Amino acid sequence: MRAVEVSALGGPEVLRVVERPDPVPGEGQLLVRVRAATVNPADLAARTGQIPGGPVPPPFLIGWDVAGEVVGGDAGIPLGTDVVGLIPWHLSRGAIGAYAELVAVDAGWVVPLPDGLDPVAAATVPLNGLTAHRALDLLDVKTPTTVLVTGASGGVGGFAAQLALRRGHTVLACATHDDEEWVRGLGVHSVIPRGAGLDRAVPAVLDAVPLGGIKGDVVVATRPLPDQDHKLVLVEPDREALSGLVAALADGTLRTRVSETFPLEAAAEAHRRLESGGVRGKLVLTL
Repeated sequence: MRAVEVSALGGPEVLRVVERPDPVPGEGQLLVRVRAATVNPADLAARTGQIPGGPVPPPFLIGWDVAGEVVGGDAGIPLGTDVVGLIPWHLSRGAIGAYAELVAVDAGWVVPLPDGLDPVAAATVPLNGLTAHRALDLLDVKTPTTVLVTGASGGVGGFAAQLALRRGHTVLACATHDDEEWVRGLGVHSVIPRGAGLDRAVPAVLDAVPLGGIKGDVVVATRPLPDQDHKLVLVEPDREALSGLVAALADGTLRTRVSETFPLEAAAEAHRRLESGGVRGKLVLTL
C-alpha cells in the first residue's frame, strides 16, 4: 500500500509517499480502505517532534481521522460497511496513521457512516468533535450556564460551541477576524472578536485555542496553560459519542466545513497550507 511517512523531524518536505506492506488486522480489528483523512495541527506537531512525551523517532506514520470502507477483519462490522473513526495516535505513536491507503484499526475506534454522509465531511469529526465533547464533560456543570468558547472559528471550538448549545448553555464565542459570520451562523448567543478583552469572569471557559488568562470558575484547555488553574482535555475513542456526532452531521444539526482537499501524494502541500495560516475549514486528504 501507499502511505505518507515522516522520514525525519522537520518541515513539510520530510513527508514521503512510500510503499509499505498491507496491514493485517488482528483479533478485534478491521481493515479499512481509506477514503479521507483530515490534516490536523496535531499532525504538524508530530512531524516536528513538538508533542507530549517527546518526539517519535522517524520513520513513522501520522493521521488521527479516518473515513473509509471495511475490506477485512472479523470484528462485528460487515465487509463493505463505510465507517469513520479516531486513530488514537498518541497511543500508537506512529505505528498506525490515517495518511495511508489501508489501516488496521480496533473495531472500537470506528462507527458506521450514516447513509449519504460524505466521507470527506465525516473525516473532520472524530478528533475535533470528540475533543469538544470531552471538554464539555470536563466543565462538569450540572445545569445550563454561560460558557465562553475560544477558537470558535476552528475545528474543536466550532464543534464545542454547537455542542454547548445542544446542552442548553448560553454560548459566548471568540471568532477569528473576518470569520464572525460563520461563528454567528452556528447559533451562538454572542460573538467576541479574537483579542478583545473580557471585563468579567464567566462561569465556564473552554479554551480551545488556547489563549490563557481568561477568568472562569472552571477552565478547560486543549493545551497546558502556564500559571493558570485549569483542566486539560485528552481525547480518546468513544463510539457512543462519535455515533451521535456523525448522526447529527448527517441530519444537519451539526455543522462542519472543509476548506480544501488534497490527494495523498500532496500531503506536504497540505501541511504547508495549514502552516501558512488563514485556513477557514479543514484540509482533508482524499484517496
